[in-house]
Amino acid sequence: MNKIKNLFGDSWTEVMENVTWPTFSELTASSTLVLVASLIFALVVGLIDFAFKSGLELFYQSF
Repeated sequence: MNKIKNLFGDSWTEVMENVTWPTFSELTASSTLVLVASLIFALVVGLIDFAFKSGLELFYQSF
């Protein structure tokens, strides 16, 4: 039981004294970057999916 108490105490000390929390502007910038990157990635995957679908439809129509 003492080990668990020490673990939580050490974890709390780590979070309160050693962790560097981002500012609101840094957090906003990072969130915007993740959102834009996710949208671009979704668009690329959608275009690849559309290309494969169209290609396979053309291939199957040839038979």
